[in-house]
Amino acid sequence: ITMTDLLYGLILPSGADAALALAEKTAGSEAEFVKLMNKKAEALGLTDTHFENTTGLFDSNHYTTAYDMAVILETALKNPVCKKILSTKRYTTSSTPKHPEGIEFSATLFDYMYGTEPETATILAGKTGFVNESGYCIASYGTNNETGNEYIVVTLKNSSRWPAFHGQIDLYKQFAK
Repeated sequence: ITMTDLLYGLILPSGADAALALAEKTAGSEAEFVKLMNKKAEALGLTDTHFENTTGLFDSNHYTTAYDMAVILETALKNPVCKKILSTKRYTTSSTPKHPEGIEFSATLFDYMYGTEPETATILAGKTGFVNESGYCIASYGTNNETGNEYIVVTLKNSSRWPAFHGQIDLYKQFAK
């Protein structure tokens, strides 16, 4: 399995297995990679973010804010590989003996927004997340269709998938006029 396939597996379907594999390959263990994540958060000036794992699964000491998540997304978008993956709607992995046709991943963000996008903006990239304790969360990046102004929108703690997506769309409609 290639690192590229793991990165797509991490972002598009929120693969915890990919997160763990990437952490082990990069830092030797999940615990060591989490240390790197917290160092990066500190370097970015994120005072309201602390990581306990690479998967995003609930831990009372694993937290962030909408502002900090916006900074994380903005930073990720500066990396061309991250921007490409966060902007991808569908991806098919490399061929393996077990999966000679590869495995197709699709981005939850684009799957659920399709057909409900705001008229005034184009949502170009982003990531969804969900755990029971935090609800449905989305961080997205889009542009105003007329002015080209860029926006990062973060919604947290939604009670279900649809309020999360409609909250995103409503914010784009409000600010990307």
